[in-house]
Amino acid sequence: MAFTSIIRRSSSSLAPLATRLVRGQRNYHAAVITGINHSNFSTQKPSLSPLVPNPRYYSKSDESLLRVIDAEIQCAEETDDQDQVEEIPSGFPFKIEDKPGLQTVKLTRTYQDEEIEVEVHMPDLVNGDDGEDDDDDDEHANQSSIPLVVSVSKGSGGPILEFGCNAFPDEIAIQSLVVKNPETSEDQIAYEGPDFDDLDENLQKSFHKYLEIRGIKPSTTNFLHEYMINKDSREYKNWLKKLKQFVQV
Repeated sequence: MAFTSIIRRSSSSLAPLATRLVRGQRNYHAAVITGINHSNFSTQKPSLSPLVPNPRYYSKSDESLLRVIDAEIQCAEETDDQDQVEEIPSGFPFKIEDKPGLQTVKLTRTYQDEEIEVEVHMPDLVNGDDGEDDDDDDEHANQSSIPLVVSVSKGSGGPILEFGCNAFPDEIAIQSLVVKNPETSEDQIAYEGPDFDDLDENLQKSFHKYLEIRGIKPSTTNFLHEYMINKDSREYKNWLKKLKQFVQV
């Protein structure tokens, strides 16, 4: 009887403990589940603000290239400050059409019933140190020049007289002379005449006078020479800036 009463008392005393343990386990599992749910939300990547820029990382070679380009831009800007284009001289017969990014400049004018257009190219600069390798018989070997294409037309749709020239200091050399017919197909090969140097000397002089009357003369081309040198400097600087922009993107 004593042993039985002891068992009953032990059972009655353990009942509250078991209840507390069950409640504790329930609270523990609930806490674990809640913690897991919170951890799932905390592991999600926060959305970036659109105001935060995406950093751009450059390789060492890109950084080195950008430094060299910056140095070249600075040098080009200093040169550009020194080589300012002179004002268009009084009596300059042409209208200048200069579009940035192009290596040519277009001149236009009307002379009597003719429309004259001149395409001026970048100058062919000559370094004086290279004179030893040039032909001494060539009087223009050590002189810089600007290539010109002079077109003279009379009315729309009519033939065009086209001169290919090289303008040297105080002299204009005609290299080619062609009469172009706009109606001629590109598949057809038109006769372009002999080389200009093979023409009769009097005929050559007459065509030089022909161009001079229409404004193609040394006073015009000497100004254009300086103008195109400065344009070359400006275009080179803009070209460097485009290179820098491309590397930075």
